[in-house]
Amino acid sequence: MRKHHVLPVALLAVLALTACEDGTGTQDEGAAEPRLTSSTMATTAPQQTATEAKGTKSEAAPAARVSCNGTNTTVTAQPVRRPLNHMLITVENTGSKMCDLTYYPVLRFDEMQWAPRPIEDSKPQAVTTLAPGESGYAGVLLSAADGSGEGGTTGHQLTVGFQGRTPNSSGGPSALPSLPAKGVHYDSSLSATYWLRDMDDALSY
Repeated sequence: MRKHHVLPVALLAVLALTACEDGTGTQDEGAAEPRLTSSTMATTAPQQTATEAKGTKSEAAPAARVSCNGTNTTVTAQPVRRPLNHMLITVENTGSKMCDLTYYPVLRFDEMQWAPRPIEDSKPQAVTTLAPGESGYAGVLLSAADGSGEGGTTGHQLTVGFQGRTPNSSGGPSALPSLPAKGVHYDSSLSATYWLRDMDDALSY
């Protein structure tokens, strides 16, 4: 598909539609685009216009969505009674555009020098996308219920970092949700789910 020669009109139409639809998830921005000759572009232009008329491009274009981060969301972090030793992080889209919660939150209590691991079993099949006013969630295991965790301590400030389109890249400014006055106890078991659309799912790990 990446060879530099003129492609059949039907195949180019499929490629154009696929490129638009790929905007709904993480993109490989380094991938090369197929080269088109002037005659080929002239032939396929009406087909691309027809696709745009159906709304495919406007719905899937990356420009229609932004990354969720500390500038366009309200973030809360609340310990829960059940399950034990868990906390729920809620992100509400307060912006005017749809935003993507990619991968999982990057958590840091106070001056913590290590990164909590993600709970891989919680990885959703698609990126969690929030329309204005909608919320997404992440569940946080704070400490091991059986006491197997090490280095238990109390955190008084939490930083919630957001990832970009590629793993471990910056998705924008972090958020600093308030914690209870007494702080939050955590140990080496600290881990978080991926961003999910359902609160109950986020607290099921």
